[in-house]
Amino acid sequence: MTTTPTTPYTSPIPVRRAHLGDAVASEWTKMRSLRSTIWTLGVMVVLVVGFGALLAFALDGVPEGEVEPRGSVLGLGLPGMMLATVCVITLGVLTITSEFGTGMIRTTLTACPSRSRVLTAKAIVFFGVVFATTTIVSAVTAVVQSAMLGTTSGASAGQWLRVTVGVGLFMACLGLLSLAVGALLRHSAGSITTMIGLVLLPYVLAIGMYANALHGVRDTLVEYSIPTLLSAMYTEGLASDVPMTSGWGALWILMGVTAAALGGAYAVLDRRDA
Repeated sequence: MTTTPTTPYTSPIPVRRAHLGDAVASEWTKMRSLRSTIWTLGVMVVLVVGFGALLAFALDGVPEGEVEPRGSVLGLGLPGMMLATVCVITLGVLTITSEFGTGMIRTTLTACPSRSRVLTAKAIVFFGVVFATTTIVSAVTAVVQSAMLGTTSGASAGQWLRVTVGVGLFMACLGLLSLAVGALLRHSAGSITTMIGLVLLPYVLAIGMYANALHGVRDTLVEYSIPTLLSAMYTEGLASDVPMTSGWGALWILMGVTAAALGGAYAVLDRRDA
């Protein structure tokens, strides 16, 4: 019996090495198709714009001179953005812990064995989505509040830049910090609880530090807490006159903490089993 030689199959699809752009495209597909993304960002938009409009509406009926916003009307966007931090923290954690919870991370790492590339792609996509969303929402809220109150007195171009682009960068960095904590702990509930604790713990500790000897420690805890740093983006020197935590300085502090946490996440992800 004669055998017919077989010809090796050649795929018509061109074969090339995968790169970071492919990982980014994959993570973008995941993020935009997850219901958690739509829900958390949707709730964030409703909280910031809705709460900001309600606050402006409440102040609109107050006689001029009885209420004086600290700095300018742009500072009225702070309460809504404070509430939005919970949404950003939750989304940042779920961006990575949801894959560990379902086991999808094994498929992801099989398709892309470079773990650092996977984490980088997640960070890029998440940062871009949160930065764009928060910046637009902050700008819309500021415009709505200014229109309802009929004033932008005391607001400079630098302040407008800080409460839009600056706040967008701040919230995106806060989300990246949450993503890094999620990569370190690999547990959704534990990571979210840890981040919420990071936000609230300085104030909880400060309540018990009523002794004069602990006055400096109490002030430092509050000064460098996340809510105080966020408030500095809206109203410089709200809680303190320390230059480092005023205005853009607050953003640099959060960026440094986020960079350190991401460094730890990269180191841990390369050494642990999926």
